[in-house]
Amino acid sequence: MLKDTQLLTVAEAAQRLRKQESTLRRMILERRIGYVKIGRSVLIPLEVVETLIATGYRPPITRPKD
Repeated sequence: MLKDTQLLTVAEAAQRLRKQESTLRRMILERRIGYVKIGRSVLIPLEVVETLIATGYRPPITRPKD
């Protein structure tokens, strides 16, 4: 499953999402996002970060011109 998966530290994922590390750590504690734990290290698959971005995207609303 995770073969060839790029893993990000919490700091790297937070930077890509433009969020605080504490926000991501809270999401991990609440099991709102997937993660990989290796020893004491917590890593977030790049795929999880990309999914968060994709599912949060909202297209602009176009309004007719008068």
